[in-house]
Amino acid sequence: MTCKQLSVFIENRKGTLSKVLNVLSKSGVSILSMSLADTTEYGLLRLIVNDPDTGKKELSNAGYSSLVSNVLVVKIPHVAGSLQELLEKVEKEDINIEYMYGLSIENDDAYVVFKPSDAEKTSELFEKDGIVTLTPEDLLKMKL
Repeated sequence: MTCKQLSVFIENRKGTLSKVLNVLSKSGVSILSMSLADTTEYGLLRLIVNDPDTGKKELSNAGYSSLVSNVLVVKIPHVAGSLQELLEKVEKEDINIEYMYGLSIENDDAYVVFKPSDAEKTSELFEKDGIVTLTPEDLLKMKL
């Protein structure tokens, strides 16, 4: 099962991140997880939020370029080697992980946001192997 991720392209300038987050806050969009990658000129802000479509609309109205894409949020045991085992399964199926980042949730498991080259195939692989992927509804119920 996929979840939606909101990605925002921002200038790498003082105060820009705060302005983007202000737009989301004022529109009632809550951030569940985020990752920011930067270059000298720009940044790419990836967000798991409670309402990605509203976030995209409000950011667009404020002049920011953004997109909504499908990602997998995967539950893995919080023990050494569990992420590596998961990546080996994906690699055996010739699927590329384009990027990933952690999701912080208060419990004994670890959660990782994946953007695989083939989300449907990866989701089917995980389901077959009993690996839990979260739904958007699951995310909203969690204590972050």
